[in-house]
Amino acid sequence: MNVDYIEEKLQEIYSELEKEVMTILMDESFDRKQTNLRVQPLKTTKQILENALDSIKMVEQRAKEELDK
Repeated sequence: MNVDYIEEKLQEIYSELEKEVMTILMDESFDRKQTNLRVQPLKTTKQILENALDSIKMVEQRAKEELDK
């Protein structure tokens, strides 16, 4: 498994998520509640992806440890 490639692609996704968040934050037509409702799913998505990457790295590390035995 190429963890570096996965991490690189997730960084691209993070970048797009951040652009979306900034677009929402800069839109003055939204009140605070609307802004929060629109930003929260993006924050949650980023957190899920970060957790998935951490899990992938842990599995990769465990697999390497097993091969070294």
